[in-house]
Amino acid sequence: MIKFVKSFAKNESGATAIEYGLIAALIAVALITVLGTMSTQLEATFQNVEDELTAANAG
Repeated sequence: MIKFVKSFAKNESGATAIEYGLIAALIAVALITVLGTMSTQLEATFQNVEDELTAANAG
């Protein structure tokens, strides 16, 4: 039993998998945040282009 506990304490493969999972989750959250911000700005830019084109065609 003591041998099993020592072996379990030395085994770090589970911890490594959890760390990789946490890193992947942090990257996903960062991407979602950045892309959400960029999409709002991009939408505003295209709206400005559409407004300018509409104004140019009307006048």
